[in-house]
Amino acid sequence: MRSLSRRLFLAASAALALPASVRAASKPRIAVQATGSFAWELATARAYGLDQAEGIDFETTELATTEAGKVALIGGAADLILSDWLWVARERALGTPLVFYPHSTALGAVMAKAPAGPWKAADLVGKKIGVAGGSLDKSWLLLQAWALGQGVDLKTRANPVFAAPPLLAEKLAQGELDAALEFYTFAARLEGKGFARAIDMADVERDLGAQHPLIVTGYVFTQDFGARNADRLQRFFAMMMKAKKLLADNDEAFAKIAPMTGITDPKTLAILRRYYRQGVPTATLAQYQADAAAIYKVLAEVGGSQLVGKATTLDPGVFYHP
Repeated sequence: MRSLSRRLFLAASAALALPASVRAASKPRIAVQATGSFAWELATARAYGLDQAEGIDFETTELATTEAGKVALIGGAADLILSDWLWVARERALGTPLVFYPHSTALGAVMAKAPAGPWKAADLVGKKIGVAGGSLDKSWLLLQAWALGQGVDLKTRANPVFAAPPLLAEKLAQGELDAALEFYTFAARLEGKGFARAIDMADVERDLGAQHPLIVTGYVFTQDFGARNADRLQRFFAMMMKAKKLLADNDEAFAKIAPMTGITDPKTLAILRRYYRQGVPTATLAQYQADAAAIYKVLAEVGGSQLVGKATTLDPGVFYHP
Protein backbone atom coordinates (compact mmCIF):
# COMPACT_ATOMS: atom_id res chain seq x y z
CA MET A 1 0.00 0.00 0.00
CA ARG A 2 2.88 2.33 0.86
CA SER A 3 4.42 1.61 -2.57
CA LEU A 4 1.19 2.51 -4.35
CA SER A 5 0.79 5.71 -2.34
CA ARG A 6 4.35 6.71 -3.14
CA ARG A 7 3.74 6.07 -6.88
CA LEU A 8 0.64 8.24 -6.82
CA PHE A 9 2.43 10.99 -4.91
CA LEU A 10 5.31 11.03 -7.39
CA ALA A 11 2.90 11.01 -10.30
CA ALA A 12 0.96 13.93 -8.91
CA SER A 13 4.17 15.82 -8.20
CA ALA A 14 5.34 15.32 -11.78
CA ALA A 15 2.04 16.60 -13.09
CA LEU A 16 2.26 19.75 -11.00
CA ALA A 17 5.91 20.27 -11.96
CA LEU A 18 5.05 20.67 -15.64
CA PRO A 19 3.83 24.02 -17.03
CA ALA A 20 0.10 24.61 -16.80
CA SER A 21 -0.04 25.15 -20.56
CA VAL A 22 1.23 21.60 -21.05
CA ARG A 23 -1.14 20.09 -18.49
CA ALA A 24 -4.12 21.73 -20.10
CA ALA A 25 -3.12 21.17 -23.73
CA SER A 26 -5.59 19.37 -25.97
CA LYS A 27 -2.90 18.33 -28.45
CA PRO A 28 -0.79 15.23 -27.60
CA ARG A 29 1.78 15.93 -24.90
CA ILE A 30 5.06 14.11 -25.36
CA ALA A 31 7.60 13.82 -22.54
CA VAL A 32 11.06 13.30 -23.98
CA GLN A 33 14.61 13.00 -22.71
CA ALA A 34 16.47 15.97 -24.18
CA THR A 35 19.53 14.07 -25.43
CA GLY A 36 17.84 10.85 -26.56
CA SER A 37 17.12 9.58 -30.05
CA PHE A 38 13.39 10.31 -29.64
CA ALA A 39 14.24 14.00 -29.26
CA TRP A 40 16.46 13.83 -32.38
CA GLU A 41 13.58 12.38 -34.38
CA LEU A 42 11.00 14.89 -33.20
CA ALA A 43 13.40 17.74 -34.01
CA THR A 44 13.97 16.24 -37.48
CA ALA A 45 10.23 15.88 -38.09
CA ARG A 46 9.73 19.56 -37.37
CA ALA A 47 12.80 20.72 -39.27
CA TYR A 48 11.66 18.94 -42.44
CA GLY A 49 7.95 19.66 -42.09
CA LEU A 50 7.00 16.02 -41.59
CA ASP A 51 4.58 17.00 -38.83
CA GLN A 52 2.72 19.33 -41.18
CA ALA A 53 2.73 16.75 -43.97
CA GLU A 54 1.09 14.19 -41.67
CA GLY A 55 -1.19 16.74 -40.02
CA ILE A 56 0.36 16.13 -36.61
CA ASP A 57 0.50 18.82 -33.94
CA PHE A 58 2.11 17.99 -30.61
CA GLU A 59 3.78 19.56 -27.62
CA THR A 60 7.00 18.31 -26.07
CA THR A 61 8.30 18.61 -22.54
CA GLU A 62 11.97 17.82 -21.98
CA LEU A 63 12.75 15.78 -18.89
CA ALA A 64 16.09 14.91 -17.35
CA THR A 65 15.62 11.14 -17.11
CA THR A 66 13.54 8.31 -18.53
CA GLU A 67 12.20 7.65 -15.03
CA ALA A 68 10.72 11.16 -14.92
CA GLY A 69 8.90 10.38 -18.15
CA LYS A 70 7.36 7.25 -16.64
CA VAL A 71 6.07 9.18 -13.66
CA ALA A 72 4.68 11.91 -15.91
CA LEU A 73 2.75 9.37 -18.01
CA ILE A 74 1.28 7.54 -15.02
CA GLY A 75 0.36 10.83 -13.39
CA GLY A 76 -1.44 12.13 -16.49
CA ALA A 77 1.09 14.89 -17.15
CA ALA A 78 2.08 13.35 -20.50
CA ASP A 79 0.21 11.39 -23.16
CA LEU A 80 3.17 9.58 -24.72
CA ILE A 81 6.72 8.67 -23.73
CA LEU A 82 9.49 6.36 -24.87
CA SER A 83 10.15 3.30 -22.72
CA ASP A 84 10.50 -0.50 -22.92
CA TRP A 85 7.92 -3.26 -23.15
CA LEU A 86 9.11 -4.94 -19.94
CA TRP A 87 8.13 -1.87 -17.92
CA VAL A 88 4.77 -1.74 -19.72
CA ALA A 89 4.17 -5.41 -18.85
CA ARG A 90 5.00 -4.71 -15.20
CA GLU A 91 2.65 -1.70 -15.09
CA ARG A 92 -0.18 -3.67 -16.66
CA ALA A 93 0.26 -6.33 -13.99
CA LEU A 94 -0.13 -3.55 -11.40
CA GLY A 95 -3.37 -2.42 -13.02
CA THR A 96 -2.15 0.48 -15.20
CA PRO A 97 -3.44 -0.18 -18.77
CA LEU A 98 -0.45 0.95 -20.82
CA VAL A 99 0.43 -0.19 -24.33
CA PHE A 100 3.63 -0.23 -26.39
CA TYR A 101 4.44 0.29 -30.08
CA PRO A 102 7.95 -0.44 -31.51
CA HIS A 103 10.46 2.39 -31.84
CA SER A 104 13.98 0.91 -32.03
CA THR A 105 16.02 -2.28 -31.77
CA ALA A 106 19.27 -0.38 -31.03
CA LEU A 107 21.01 -2.26 -28.27
CA GLY A 108 24.15 -1.94 -26.22
CA ALA A 109 27.01 -4.30 -25.45
CA VAL A 110 29.59 -5.41 -22.95
CA MET A 111 32.45 -3.08 -23.79
CA ALA A 112 36.09 -3.83 -23.02
CA LYS A 113 39.58 -2.71 -24.03
CA ALA A 114 40.66 -4.46 -27.23
CA PRO A 115 39.22 -7.97 -26.59
CA ALA A 116 40.84 -10.66 -28.75
CA GLY A 117 37.52 -11.64 -30.29
CA PRO A 118 34.01 -12.16 -28.87
CA TRP A 119 33.91 -13.22 -25.22
CA LYS A 120 32.20 -16.29 -23.84
CA ALA A 121 30.64 -16.36 -20.39
CA ALA A 122 33.84 -17.82 -18.95
CA ASP A 123 35.66 -14.62 -19.93
CA LEU A 124 33.54 -12.70 -17.41
CA VAL A 125 34.54 -14.86 -14.43
CA GLY A 126 36.38 -12.83 -11.81
CA LYS A 127 35.94 -9.58 -13.71
CA LYS A 128 34.62 -6.30 -12.35
CA ILE A 129 31.71 -5.49 -14.68
CA GLY A 130 29.95 -2.15 -14.74
CA VAL A 131 26.22 -2.49 -15.35
CA ALA A 132 24.08 0.42 -16.53
CA GLY A 133 20.45 0.44 -15.46
CA GLY A 134 20.50 -1.39 -12.13
CA SER A 135 20.20 -5.00 -10.96
CA LEU A 136 16.87 -5.53 -12.75
CA ASP A 137 17.98 -4.01 -16.04
CA LYS A 138 16.78 -6.12 -18.97
CA SER A 139 20.21 -6.44 -20.59
CA TRP A 140 21.86 -7.50 -17.31
CA LEU A 141 19.23 -10.19 -16.75
CA LEU A 142 19.65 -11.43 -20.32
CA LEU A 143 23.41 -11.54 -19.88
CA GLN A 144 22.94 -13.60 -16.70
CA ALA A 145 20.61 -16.03 -18.47
CA TRP A 146 23.06 -16.33 -21.37
CA ALA A 147 25.93 -17.04 -18.96
CA LEU A 148 23.89 -19.60 -17.00
CA GLY A 149 23.36 -21.47 -20.26
CA GLN A 150 27.15 -21.82 -20.37
CA GLY A 151 27.39 -22.91 -16.74
CA VAL A 152 28.44 -19.54 -15.32
CA ASP A 153 26.53 -17.75 -12.54
CA LEU A 154 27.55 -14.11 -12.89
CA LYS A 155 26.05 -13.20 -9.51
CA THR A 156 28.64 -15.31 -7.73
CA ARG A 157 31.48 -15.58 -10.24
CA ALA A 158 31.74 -11.98 -11.41
CA ASN A 159 31.73 -8.64 -9.62
CA PRO A 160 28.93 -6.44 -11.01
CA VAL A 161 28.98 -2.72 -10.23
CA PHE A 162 25.74 -0.81 -10.84
CA ALA A 163 25.92 2.87 -11.74
CA ALA A 164 24.76 5.49 -14.26
CA PRO A 165 26.02 5.00 -17.84
CA PRO A 166 28.25 8.13 -17.94
CA LEU A 167 30.00 7.17 -14.71
CA LEU A 168 30.58 3.59 -15.89
CA ALA A 169 32.05 4.82 -19.17
CA GLU A 170 34.42 7.08 -17.23
CA LYS A 171 35.45 4.31 -14.81
CA LEU A 172 36.08 1.89 -17.68
CA ALA A 173 38.21 4.47 -19.50
CA GLN A 174 40.20 5.01 -16.30
CA GLY A 175 40.85 1.28 -15.94
CA GLU A 176 38.77 0.86 -12.77
CA LEU A 177 36.51 -1.68 -14.48
CA ASP A 178 37.36 -4.72 -16.60
CA ALA A 179 34.24 -4.28 -18.74
CA ALA A 180 30.96 -2.37 -18.83
CA LEU A 181 27.48 -3.36 -20.02
CA GLU A 182 26.40 -0.08 -21.61
CA PHE A 183 23.45 1.34 -23.54
CA TYR A 184 24.14 1.77 -27.24
CA THR A 185 24.80 5.52 -27.12
CA PHE A 186 27.52 5.06 -24.50
CA ALA A 187 28.85 1.96 -26.25
CA ALA A 188 29.36 4.20 -29.30
CA ARG A 189 31.25 6.74 -27.20
CA LEU A 190 33.50 4.01 -25.80
CA GLU A 191 34.14 2.54 -29.23
CA GLY A 192 35.26 5.99 -30.34
CA LYS A 193 37.86 5.86 -27.55
CA GLY A 194 39.27 2.52 -28.65
CA PHE A 195 37.07 0.08 -26.75
CA ALA A 196 35.26 -2.76 -28.50
CA ARG A 197 32.17 -4.94 -28.15
CA ALA A 198 33.35 -7.95 -26.16
CA ILE A 199 29.78 -9.29 -26.03
CA ASP A 200 27.13 -7.90 -28.36
CA MET A 201 23.72 -8.05 -26.67
CA ALA A 202 22.14 -8.72 -30.06
CA ASP A 203 24.05 -12.03 -30.11
CA VAL A 204 22.89 -12.75 -26.55
CA GLU A 205 19.25 -12.24 -27.54
CA ARG A 206 19.68 -14.50 -30.56
CA ASP A 207 21.24 -17.22 -28.40
CA LEU A 208 18.28 -16.97 -26.01
CA GLY A 209 15.71 -17.54 -28.74
CA ALA A 210 14.93 -14.23 -30.48
CA GLN A 211 14.39 -14.75 -34.21
CA HIS A 212 14.87 -11.09 -35.11
CA PRO A 213 16.62 -8.10 -33.54
CA LEU A 214 14.63 -7.65 -30.35
CA ILE A 215 12.66 -4.45 -30.04
CA VAL A 216 14.16 -2.41 -27.20
CA THR A 217 12.28 0.88 -26.95
CA GLY A 218 8.79 1.85 -27.96
CA TYR A 219 6.16 4.57 -27.81
CA VAL A 220 4.14 4.08 -24.63
CA PHE A 221 0.69 5.46 -23.88
CA THR A 222 -2.54 4.38 -22.21
CA GLN A 223 -5.05 2.07 -23.86
CA ASP A 224 -7.63 4.83 -23.64
CA PHE A 225 -5.37 7.31 -25.42
CA GLY A 226 -4.71 4.72 -28.13
CA ALA A 227 -8.41 4.06 -28.63
CA ARG A 228 -9.25 7.77 -28.84
CA ASN A 229 -6.37 8.64 -31.15
CA ALA A 230 -6.03 5.65 -33.48
CA ASP A 231 -5.86 7.69 -36.70
CA ARG A 232 -3.61 10.35 -35.18
CA LEU A 233 -1.23 7.68 -33.88
CA GLN A 234 -1.04 6.04 -37.30
CA ARG A 235 0.05 9.36 -38.76
CA PHE A 236 2.45 9.92 -35.87
CA PHE A 237 4.13 6.55 -36.41
CA ALA A 238 4.42 7.30 -40.14
CA MET A 239 5.98 10.68 -39.36
CA MET A 240 8.49 9.11 -36.97
CA MET A 241 9.53 6.45 -39.48
CA LYS A 242 10.18 9.14 -42.09
CA ALA A 243 12.29 11.04 -39.55
CA LYS A 244 14.24 7.86 -38.77
CA LYS A 245 15.01 7.26 -42.42
CA LEU A 246 16.18 10.83 -42.83
CA LEU A 247 18.55 10.50 -39.89
CA ALA A 248 19.79 7.14 -41.15
CA ASP A 249 20.33 8.10 -44.79
CA ASN A 250 20.57 11.90 -45.07
CA ASP A 251 23.87 13.44 -43.96
CA GLU A 252 22.38 16.92 -43.71
CA ALA A 253 19.55 15.72 -41.46
CA PHE A 254 21.94 13.94 -39.10
CA ALA A 255 24.23 16.97 -39.00
CA LYS A 256 21.30 19.08 -37.80
CA ILE A 257 20.79 16.96 -34.69
CA ALA A 258 24.47 16.19 -34.05
CA PRO A 259 24.74 18.93 -31.36
CA MET A 260 21.91 17.23 -29.45
CA THR A 261 24.03 14.09 -28.99
CA GLY A 262 26.71 15.90 -27.03
CA ILE A 263 29.39 14.32 -29.25
CA THR A 264 31.79 16.50 -31.26
CA ASP A 265 34.25 13.89 -32.53
CA PRO A 266 33.34 12.98 -36.16
CA LYS A 267 34.55 9.39 -35.74
CA THR A 268 32.38 8.79 -32.68
CA LEU A 269 29.39 10.47 -34.34
CA ALA A 270 29.75 8.09 -37.28
CA ILE A 271 29.76 5.11 -34.90
CA LEU A 272 26.69 6.43 -33.09
CA ARG A 273 24.88 6.90 -36.37
CA ARG A 274 25.76 3.34 -37.42
CA TYR A 275 24.29 1.97 -34.19
CA TYR A 276 21.23 4.17 -34.65
CA ARG A 277 20.73 3.02 -38.24
CA GLN A 278 20.91 -0.63 -37.20
CA GLY A 279 18.10 0.03 -34.74
CA VAL A 280 15.50 1.21 -37.28
CA PRO A 281 12.67 -1.39 -37.12
CA THR A 282 12.33 -3.66 -40.16
CA ALA A 283 10.39 -6.69 -38.85
CA THR A 284 6.61 -6.95 -38.45
CA LEU A 285 4.72 -6.12 -35.28
CA ALA A 286 3.78 -9.80 -34.91
CA GLN A 287 7.43 -10.85 -35.16
CA TYR A 288 8.50 -8.33 -32.54
CA GLN A 289 5.72 -9.44 -30.22
CA ALA A 290 6.63 -13.14 -30.62
CA ASP A 291 10.28 -12.46 -29.81
CA ALA A 292 9.36 -10.31 -26.81
CA ALA A 293 7.17 -13.14 -25.49
CA ALA A 294 10.03 -15.63 -25.85
CA ILE A 295 12.52 -13.36 -24.12
CA TYR A 296 10.01 -12.48 -21.39
CA LYS A 297 9.95 -16.13 -20.28
CA VAL A 298 13.72 -16.03 -19.91
CA LEU A 299 13.57 -12.78 -17.95
CA ALA A 300 10.83 -14.15 -15.69
CA GLU A 301 13.00 -17.15 -14.84
CA VAL A 302 16.06 -15.05 -14.05
CA GLY A 303 14.42 -11.99 -12.47
CA GLY A 304 11.55 -13.80 -10.75
CA SER A 305 8.59 -12.07 -9.15
CA GLN A 306 10.73 -9.06 -8.21
CA LEU A 307 10.95 -8.29 -11.93
CA VAL A 308 7.65 -9.48 -13.42
CA GLY A 309 5.33 -9.99 -10.46
CA LYS A 310 2.95 -12.92 -10.85
CA ALA A 311 2.91 -12.79 -14.67
CA THR A 312 5.13 -15.59 -16.00
CA THR A 313 4.11 -14.99 -19.61
CA LEU A 314 3.91 -11.75 -21.56
CA ASP A 315 0.46 -10.18 -21.59
CA PRO A 316 -0.57 -10.08 -25.30
CA GLY A 317 -2.17 -6.70 -24.64
CA VAL A 318 1.26 -5.09 -24.06
CA PHE A 319 1.74 -4.45 -27.78
CA TYR A 320 -0.52 -1.86 -29.37
CA HIS A 321 -2.12 -3.01 -32.62
CA PRO A 322 -3.31 -0.08 -34.76
